Amino acid sequence: MSSEQINTKASRTVMIMAITATFASLAFGYDTGVINGALPYMAEPDQLNLTPALEGLVVSAICIGAAFGSALGGRISDILGRKPALTYLSILFFISTLGCALSINATMIIIFRFTLGLAVGSASTIVPAYLAEIATGNLRGSLVVLMELVIVSGQLLAYIVNAIIAITLGHDPHVWRYILAIAAIPAILLFFGMLINKESPRWLVAKGKTSEEALDVLRLTHESEAKAIAELNDIQDLLAEQSIQQNLSFKDFTEPWMKKVLLIGIGVAILQQTTGVNTIMFYGSQILTKSGFSTDAALIGNIGNGIISVIGTLFGFTLVRRLTRRKMLTIGLIGILFANTCIGTISNIMAGSPNLPYFVLSLTITFLFFQQTFVSPVTWVYMSEIFPLRMRGTALGIAVFFLWGSNFCIQLLFPILMNTFGLSNTFYIFSSIGILSLLFTKFIMPETKGLSIEDIERKFRHDYK
Repeated sequence: MSSEQINTKASRTVMIMAITATFASLAFGYDTGVINGALPYMAEPDQLNLTPALEGLVVSAICIGAAFGSALGGRISDILGRKPALTYLSILFFISTLGCALSINATMIIIFRFTLGLAVGSASTIVPAYLAEIATGNLRGSLVVLMELVIVSGQLLAYIVNAIIAITLGHDPHVWRYILAIAAIPAILLFFGMLINKESPRWLVAKGKTSEEALDVLRLTHESEAKAIAELNDIQDLLAEQSIQQNLSFKDFTEPWMKKVLLIGIGVAILQQTTGVNTIMFYGSQILTKSGFSTDAALIGNIGNGIISVIGTLFGFTLVRRLTRRKMLTIGLIGILFANTCIGTISNIMAGSPNLPYFVLSLTITFLFFQQTFVSPVTWVYMSEIFPLRMRGTALGIAVFFLWGSNFCIQLLFPILMNTFGLSNTFYIFSSIGILSLLFTKFIMPETKGLSIEDIERKFRHDYK
């Protein structure tokens, strides 16, 4: 983002609104990363006494909750508004976080991990929709990537806190409770931040609110009155084109053009998860201990995964404004295919070598660089911009439902795959899926860079009618 863009009052206002909303993403990131360090301690016989099957359920419960949360959150935000939905979300984050930290048995923590997943899934739907709708065209890509940056920063924060608390308080049998409880802080920040944030102007127009309400917000986010009015007129013109279909129903999704767009969005969502990224984010410590590290060394090494995720997303923050969506995704998938194949090969060739864990760590870092620089940022940008305005929250929720559903399946099956096929063959499986993802990107995914979200809708209506 150039200095000219961020130095204007309007752009600063947009950035403040965006940063406030992304406290939900910070909670999202911390809550998905924190289990990495808490799991070994809560699994102990004198704590929750988790079997391998229960460990898989504890980890993956957040994913199945997120799958439902993404679908419900999108619909709720379409009905109530982005701002109220995010406010209620902060309360759900807070209650679920404390529930996890105070759990007395496996059933209780699985239930609260599920409700935490409802919050995480809702955040993964509502935040990108909100950011895309408050942003001006030149900032939209960067703001949605900001969400991804905050998510990985939350995961890095979780890894650092995991390591610090484990090393300093590892003797305390309840150390995992302290690790989990800290996740309540982003929820508190989100609640108070949303009290002062503005509603999405596009949602206000779509719901028939007075033009003056939407214009008041647009005046804050645009450099001049003329630009604010022009933006309002463009939004109104697009809605006028849809005036014969003002009441959204699921029949709208059977229209040929919308069906094609929805399937593309679902495909991109699944593609983002089947790289295997969250096996590293959720099971990173276990992967490193499986390759030969001690538990403490794995927790410290896992910080490297978090750091490279943040660095990669910072690069993505810039590249998403320079490269096309398809080019970014292609570069990222090729890099991930290389890393997954190398992990599979080296794990097989160097099995039992004391140097193996260092090679595996370097390759997981390589994997995450390509994932967080190219694949994850463009995925969220793309999904936030391809769906039509009046059904964006609902359609995005459906796509993210499939994202989290595929994530749930991968997290649930990953320990089984590791035990059945070993580290090497498990990553070969991800390599095979990566080839299919490249074919999808090349032959099915349309380009959207350089178009306003209103023009994207017009393009899809014309191309897929």
